[in-house]
Formats: sequence, C-alpha cells, structure tokens
Amino acid sequence: MTSYYRHSIDDALDTSVGAKGLSRASLDRAMAELRPALDKIRHWHDSNELPLLKLPARRDDLVALKSHAERFAGFEHVVVIGSGGSSLSGKTLVALKDQGFGPAKGRPKLWFMDNVDPATFAALIERLPLERTGFIPISKSGGTPETIAAFLTLSAALEAKAGKAVLASNVMAITEATDNPLRRLATAMGCTIIEHDPKIGGRYASLSLVGMLPAMIAGLDCAAVREGAASVLDPVLAANDVAGIAPAIGAALSVGLARERGINITVLMPYVDRLNTFAYWYRQIWAESLGKDGNGTTPAVALGTVDQHSQVQLYLGGPADKLFTFLIQDTAGQGSVLQPGRDKALDYLAGQTMGDLLLAEADATATAATKAGRPTRVIRVAEVDERTIGALMMHFILETIFAAHLWKIDAFDQPAVEDAKVLTRQYLSSRRRT
Repeated sequence: MTSYYRHSIDDALDTSVGAKGLSRASLDRAMAELRPALDKIRHWHDSNELPLLKLPARRDDLVALKSHAERFAGFEHVVVIGSGGSSLSGKTLVALKDQGFGPAKGRPKLWFMDNVDPATFAALIERLPLERTGFIPISKSGGTPETIAAFLTLSAALEAKAGKAVLASNVMAITEATDNPLRRLATAMGCTIIEHDPKIGGRYASLSLVGMLPAMIAGLDCAAVREGAASVLDPVLAANDVAGIAPAIGAALSVGLARERGINITVLMPYVDRLNTFAYWYRQIWAESLGKDGNGTTPAVALGTVDQHSQVQLYLGGPADKLFTFLIQDTAGQGSVLQPGRDKALDYLAGQTMGDLLLAEADATATAATKAGRPTRVIRVAEVDERTIGALMMHFILETIFAAHLWKIDAFDQPAVEDAKVLTRQYLSSRRRT
C-alpha cells in the first residue's frame, strides 16, 4: 500500500542525542506493551464500537453529503460555527485550498467561528453580506454553549437583515439525533439538519461529515482524504505485531520519553504553511485525549521558518524537556530561481529557489536540534494534498489511541472540560440573579 509520509525517530534515541534520548531497550519495552492494543483497535473496528475507524473505507456518506455541499457552495460566504474539533476539523482541511488569499475559483469563502468574542462577531455581521452567506452550526451534543451563543447571535442578525424566511435556506445544522437545543432551534427555523454520529467525538470527527462537509464546499476531494487515512489504518488492522507501525512507534517514543527522561512537552513544527492549522488540530487531539490522571505531555505548536526567529532559541538553549517533531515537505526546486545580482553576500542564494531555502532551513533546524541533544523526530512528505492530510490525520489519531493505551487512560472522554462547562453555567446563573 502507498505511504504518503516517511517517519523517522532515529534522532530521538540516545544513540543520536545522548542522555535525553530514549534507549532502544526502553522503546522496545513500550512497543511490547502496545501489542494488545492492536486487538483492541481491531475489535473497535469490527464491532463498529468506534465508527471513526470505519470512515476511511466509506463512500456512501460522501454521496449523501454531495447535494448539501453543492447547495452551500453556491453562497458567497459560508460560516462554520463550532468549538474544538467541530471547527478545527474543517478548518484544517480547508487550509489546503485557502491559504489566506481567498478560496478556489468558484467556491465560497469559508469562515470558522470558534470563539465568542463579541467584537469579532460584530465585525462579521457588519462586513459579510449575510443574505448571501450560509451558516453551519455544529455541535455533537447540541448544547455547546459557545456554539449556541454564536448561532443565536448570527441567526438573529440574518433574520433582521433578510427576514425570517431566509433562515431555512441559509442554515444547515449538524447535531446528533436527540432532543437537544441546537436541534430544537434549527427545527423551529425550518433548517436542514444532518445527523452527527453520537459515537464520534468532536476532536476525532475530521474524517466524518464534520470535516468532510466544509472540505467538499471548499472543493477538496474527500474520497482522497479517506484514501490517505486508509493507507495508515489498514496496515494496523492487518498487523500481527506493532513492529514497523509508525503511529505505535510515535506513541512508544512520546510515552517512553515522558516516563524515563522527563520530556513533558512535545513540539510539532511543520515547515508548510498549509499544515499550520493541522498543528493546532494535533494540539487538541493530543491534549484533550491524554491529559488525565496526571498523564500526558503538553503539545506546543510552532511554524517553520517563522518560529526559528521566535522559539528556536528557547528550544535549543532552554530546558531540555521537549520532543521535537519536524514536519517537512520536499520543496526542492519549487518557486522561481532567485537572482540576487552582484552582491557577494548573497551568493549562497544564487540559482536557488525559495523551496530550496525552505527545505535547507528545515533540515538545518532538525540537525541543530539533534546536535543540541534534543530528541528529534522527522516526518517527511512529498506532496501536501488530500491523501497526505488524510494519512497524517489518521497517523495522529492512532498515535493518540496507542499512547492512551500505554498510559492506561480513556482517549475519548474529557472530564476536566465537562467540569468547566458546569461551572460556566453556574457563574452565568449567579450573575443573572445579582
């Protein structure tokens, strides 16, 4: 089966970086602990207990989404309203098509509203042509307070601008098939409602309709995204041992370094602008899935080459408490040839391309981290397209699941988040009384 990335942990081992690296014996022990996880993942897949593992092979749901995507692709703008994975899933995928300069030709501009700063919403309402804008509120439970508040704000503005009748045509909600606030609001407005699978949590929803619908609207090939995901999942389902399974190796490395070397921060640093949002997607799935019972490592996000000028001094000269994962595309020869003229100080750029410079800086930073004794992992990709992003998403979904197995925790709940939600409601109720 085709592999859409190459995964190397050689420079995270003690034979390369010294005392802060993981020993091969420690890695092997962690890998041995992961063997039962293969059976668990196969059971979840075969029993459909974890439907996200069925998604890479499915196409029927994409066919069903097509008409909805085509209808919303006719708007000038589309606003996706959601928190956490309900927003990051689509935002990460759409970043392949819109790098900040606007959408692909003939496609609407997608906006992902994932916070509740009133000034931001005031600006959106003032500047977007609401009558030519589609709105997609997404909440699995249907009760996410930020999503409900944003939806109430925007639907009221839309009704005030274009009339109540337009709500039914301009709004499409995604929520589970229960009696919940979002479903009740959307039903009262006469809006289309698409069912969110109750067994797929928001941060794991990128391959579901939560990620696929915005991606389709933006013009991505969603079948290709899932093909990429299958290229990572299928070998795991077929494996009798974890040897050579990249997500298992990544989990064993991260957990082993945390246990034995005190490496409690993990930095993901893509040298690809289109994968910057992907790093934030990774940050959520790793942090929210694993930060329980005193376990987990803190995910940090950096972007090459930008953060060579802001973070790398700390990374290489500060505390040796981080695992670095550099995500590097082969950009050699990409871009126009640089012509610096007769300035001898710029001779090193002559005949090079911007892609040559980007690749050289990525390789140099990874090498510098290794020389500084920092555990360093490198993931290389040839292309940044739908198959690649699907493969990377499935890699880190599985790496997270494997890591949870090593830490003996549930990767799919978030009790601390739920506690904060309860307190938020209590604070609002108390302030209203006073």
